[in-house]
Amino acid sequence: MFRAYTPAAYDFPLPEGHRFPYYKYRGMAERLSGLLPVLDTPNLSWAQAGRIHDPLWLRRWRRGEVSAREQREFGLPWSPGVVERARRAAGGSVAALHDALQVGWGINLAGGTHHAFADRAEGFCLLNDAALLTRLALDGGLAQRVAIVDLDVHQGNGTAALLKGEARALTLSVHGERNYPFRKEQSSLDIGLGDGVQDSEYLDVLTRQVLPALEAFRPDLLLYLAGVDVLAGDRFGRFALTLDGVRERNRAVLGWAKAAAVPVVTMTAGGYNHDHALTIEAHSSVVLDGLDVF
Repeated sequence: MFRAYTPAAYDFPLPEGHRFPYYKYRGMAERLSGLLPVLDTPNLSWAQAGRIHDPLWLRRWRRGEVSAREQREFGLPWSPGVVERARRAAGGSVAALHDALQVGWGINLAGGTHHAFADRAEGFCLLNDAALLTRLALDGGLAQRVAIVDLDVHQGNGTAALLKGEARALTLSVHGERNYPFRKEQSSLDIGLGDGVQDSEYLDVLTRQVLPALEAFRPDLLLYLAGVDVLAGDRFGRFALTLDGVRERNRAVLGWAKAAAVPVVTMTAGGYNHDHALTIEAHSSVVLDGLDVF
């Protein structure tokens, strides 16, 4: 009934010792093998990408006409492979959107690239899949109200900027107030938390603020960025959640979607734990928990 998409087969060159967590995409595919079909992601078309991104900017990235500064802000060196991989990751989210509308839940084992702006790449994010899915759903009449629940430890700044002024979209971000990006954008609802947040405080925020905001907005499509950089020991996070806390978070969000009969798309977003096995298990948990919930 359900299936997941992964860009794990699409590599690109990286300098030795680079921090991009290649390992977790293959790890998730292996961890979930046998539990549900895990398919290669389709490629996002440039026309689709142009729904939210500047076409001239996209052309420069396609041709490799990008500056050293742009590459530094992106966090990855330009190559044809890195552009292909970004298109594949976003293509997986589009495929997951169609699955969600058909069977209630769509799964991308990548995506959640929420730092990408209309004409700027940041933080390993080139194409903003959450904003793209929102535009495709609203403009195509597939949904009337879309909620983006971004629970990555970093604010979804690109998503907030791309959807600013769109009354039919709720951009909701729970993030580290003192963490990257240091210049925040304005989401529909920003919940900035201090360093060292543990399970009880985080889950209380979820219960008292996030779920009531969803109830008040009443979306007919939910996009869930299930970042696991909230875990203790993450290289880029400053929270201190446990795996049990992350799984309780997943079940709360997905359980809300099921109870409200709202189709949901899950995207992995960030996760860079010093413990690689924990990163893989935590990312996989949103699928394991979803299989229980649905």
